[in-house]
Parts: sequence; C-alpha cells; structure tokens
Amino acid sequence: MSDPKTDTGMTDNSSFDRLRCPETGARLVRDGDVLRAESSARSYRLNDLGVPLFAESFLSSDAERQRDHYDRIAAAYVEHLDYPHTEVYTDYLDRALYEAIGSRDLGVTAELCCGRGEALRLLSDRIREGIGVDISEEMLNAAIHEGVRDTWALVQGDATKVPLADESVDSVVMLGGIHHVNDRDGLFREIARILKPGGRFYWREPVSDFLLWRGLRALIYRLSPALDHETERPLRYIETRQPLDDAGLTLDHWRTYGYAGFCLFMNSDVLVFNRLFRFLPGIRALTRFSVWVDDVLARTPGMRMRGLQVVGVASKKDEAT
Repeated sequence: MSDPKTDTGMTDNSSFDRLRCPETGARLVRDGDVLRAESSARSYRLNDLGVPLFAESFLSSDAERQRDHYDRIAAAYVEHLDYPHTEVYTDYLDRALYEAIGSRDLGVTAELCCGRGEALRLLSDRIREGIGVDISEEMLNAAIHEGVRDTWALVQGDATKVPLADESVDSVVMLGGIHHVNDRDGLFREIARILKPGGRFYWREPVSDFLLWRGLRALIYRLSPALDHETERPLRYIETRQPLDDAGLTLDHWRTYGYAGFCLFMNSDVLVFNRLFRFLPGIRALTRFSVWVDDVLARTPGMRMRGLQVVGVASKKDEAT
C-alpha cells in the first residue's frame, strides 16, 4: 500500500506532467510533501491523503467562499446524493448527459468542480485519463473514500485558475459547478485554454430561463443554509452563449430537463421534508413515474426551454480550420 504522503494521487506520469502552477503556468517538481514551481519560490503542499492543494492561498474571493461553504457541508451533501429518490432521478439526468455526448470518446478528461467525482465515475468507460479538480478539500477527501483516486487523479484548485497545462485535455465536464462561479468569462476562458483544438465542454447545470423558476430560486437560495445566494447563480441561455463564444467555444447543444419531479425529488439539501421520502415504501417506483411525466414535458413544444436543469455541449474552435 502506498504512503499517502508520497502518493500525489496521479494515476501515471502523464497525469502529473499535465499539472502546472496556477500562478505562473510553470512546470512542477516534487520535493518531499510539496510541489514546487520551476524557477520560482512558489510551492504547494500535499494533504495527508496526498491531494495537491493549489488553492490554500491562491484563489478568487468567490472560490474562497465556496471552499469554506463546501468544506462545511460536504458530509450532508454526499448523504443527500445517496437517497433512493435522488438516485433514481439522477439516473434520468445521467441518461440525458449520455444522449448529449453520443458515441464520442472523451479521451483525457478534466472534471472541474468535481465534488466527489460524479462525472469521472459516471463516464469512466469513455475516459482514457481523468483529472478531478475541486475547490473543497473535504469534497476531494470524500471522492477518495468513494474510490475515485484508485482510477483517476484528484487535485484542489480554483476553476478560474485551473492547475493544468494549455491544450492538455480532450474534454472538460462540469456537473453542477458552473452556477457556483460568478466569473463565467474567466471560467470559460480557462476551459478553452486547457482544451485541445476541437475538444468539447459538457455540462449539466441549474437553469433559470423560466421566470417562475428564477423567482423561486432567488427566494430559496436566500433561505436555505445549504446554499449561498452570493456565489450561486443558475445559468441563463442569453448569459451563457456570448461568453462561451468570446472564450473561443461554440455552443452546440442546449436542452432542458426537470419540472415538478425535479422539485420534489432532487432538493434534499433545500426541502427538509424531501429527506423523509427515503423511508416511503415504493419511493423508487414513484420517482420513476415522476421521471416519465417530466420527460414528456421536456419533449413538449413550448416547454423545452423551461426546465430546471440544462444539459449543454460546446466545442473549442479550431483556428486552423
């Protein structure tokens, strides 16, 4: 068994070679239990589980708030994801993501705001090499306990200052992370920077194009202790397409999902009564019925832009073509 103090969590040398100092872009060298930037005094320690900590001191103010928030709620967040009704509804959203990806191989993949590594685990059969980046050390520790690092690499980092080399990945995936980043311009520029030409960016996120959802979320985000209204802003189509384009990313796919069923079965962190559903007999069957109803709505003309979740795909422009 490897010593966590001498194991950076890199799956092989190529994973380590993709890492860069987020402050200077310099290559990194191992020096005991720290990573040092070449030709620089900057260094980053490894925690007791061997995770490189690139965001202990160098991070945006929004990222600092998110780090403190998710370090505090990590255990409860993971627990809610494992409720039976949440699992059933999440399976439906996972299928929507698979539909958007199609038969494409994801190659070298970075999951930003990875949490406990949901995308790395979900898409493992499509990924040749995976790197999970998250601002919360506690969420990364949870990912390690889930076994994610047995296959893929995990590092702590700010999504607007990703500790990866230019054009080093084929795919970027974010599941519920974009809406935590207020600096969308900076986020999309970083994604374009680390993607190879022709690479793709996939996401599944809260969306508030429908006025009713926007109003409800504005209220809920202020009332729920599990949410932070100052650093959580659901996507809107009109606010997403242009920043993607400005960053060099072409929006290829935008489709929404999730209506009443999503409200009832996917908000255990917000709706306290939702947590009791896990004790109801037949809760999985009831959730599957709600999935069917929501899917019918998602395919109904006039409702296709009014869901609570959006699955999107953007591709990096290939300047050579």
